[in-house]
Amino acid sequence: MSEDNQDQVPPPDDASGGDASGTQDQNSGASGEQPGTGESQAQSQPTQGSAADGGQDAGAAASNPAQPRRFGNPLAAVGHFFANIAHPIHPNTPFQPLPAPTGSAPYHLSLEAVLPAEQVATIRAAERLMFHTAGDTGGIKSPQPQKIVADHMTSDYQVTDATARPAFFYHLGDVVYFTGEGIEYFNQFYDPYDHYPSCIFAIPGNHDGDIMPDSDPSLAAFVRNFCTTTPAITKDAGEAHRDSMTQPNVYWTLEAPFATIIGLYSNVPEGGKFDDTQIAWFESELANAPTDKALLLAVHHPAYSADQYHAGSKYIQQVLEQAFTKSGRVPDAVFSGHVHNYQRFTASFNGRDVPFLVVGAGGYWNLHSMQKGQDGNALLAPLAFPELGVTLESFCADHHGYMQVEVTPQTLKGEYYSVPRPQESWSAPAKLIDSFTLDLQTHHLVIPTVQNT
Repeated sequence: MSEDNQDQVPPPDDASGGDASGTQDQNSGASGEQPGTGESQAQSQPTQGSAADGGQDAGAAASNPAQPRRFGNPLAAVGHFFANIAHPIHPNTPFQPLPAPTGSAPYHLSLEAVLPAEQVATIRAAERLMFHTAGDTGGIKSPQPQKIVADHMTSDYQVTDATARPAFFYHLGDVVYFTGEGIEYFNQFYDPYDHYPSCIFAIPGNHDGDIMPDSDPSLAAFVRNFCTTTPAITKDAGEAHRDSMTQPNVYWTLEAPFATIIGLYSNVPEGGKFDDTQIAWFESELANAPTDKALLLAVHHPAYSADQYHAGSKYIQQVLEQAFTKSGRVPDAVFSGHVHNYQRFTASFNGRDVPFLVVGAGGYWNLHSMQKGQDGNALLAPLAFPELGVTLESFCADHHGYMQVEVTPQTLKGEYYSVPRPQESWSAPAKLIDSFTLDLQTHHLVIPTVQNT
């Protein structure tokens, strides 16, 4: 990283970002104020009754300056690099109440309850669990990127070594856009993955939980398609050949050979929000998770992101860190979506390296570009954010893609692949963009074999 980039790292700001009960701070911005919403004032124009036409209200405009207004996304004009902010409350994205669980606490689902016994036996015998992960897939405006990603994920099953085939796809949220309606599930979920030959698990994203006026309750369609008590073809599946998933709740834990995956639901507000019940459950899941296998965490809103559209969430960062402290347990990796690109950060907790992955380029048509410096130059990785104790190691913001994860008793490995653009040959092979290996014994990262930006 150059000295110029180091100089552009934002100074530390108020780390409040909202308390752990879910109350969000109104302030945001890495410099302690909301990005791009300073006290600029519009110039007053002469009007009837003003000094310009001899009116009696001369100077009224000067004594009553224009109220500050919002003119587009403030993140586009900050001019320095930052990895998370305290997001302001937006009136159109309020917290939505959660649906009732469909299973019993503590909301666990075992892989053995979903996959054939012989497939799970093969995973155990090989001491190797493979799976796909990505988020933000719904191809509502342009279905081509989602189709290309889905086809390349499906092609990963063509390998002759059965132990190298992914066991499942773990979706990081925003299955459908824009308001979680059941009518969107066939076009944006069932049809694109009709040839994907294994099970698909998911946590909801903000668009899965958002609602239209007078629509079904929040997450009604998500529950109908991912949280049924028994597998079945739902009314939203159309002519597709995929049963509903049987997750016990919208936040839940997957028990798999060699890995435990805790999935949170960060709700609709920008920056995420949890209620006290989910936070208490999360802390308990961390504290009680098995210590003899990898512990992975999935949450839609990322704690860290240097993109130009959303940025990482200071609130999410705070809730996670408080839970790590209270439970005495730190996950081996954290997976998120929401931002429509790929980023890999490394954080350090008690001497342990923890990868924070943003894998949100799974198919939604609009990719999110990365931030730029005051000189207009592009961000370069690796880029340290010393006030947060994290480093952006790698990113890919110009292609859609997905991650393949491998877990063994000794290591956690991740490989991120980009896929061809819609105007390119769809059959061209996916390109390995980034990879990492975490030693589960030392909890330190091994030097990645690939690191492209």
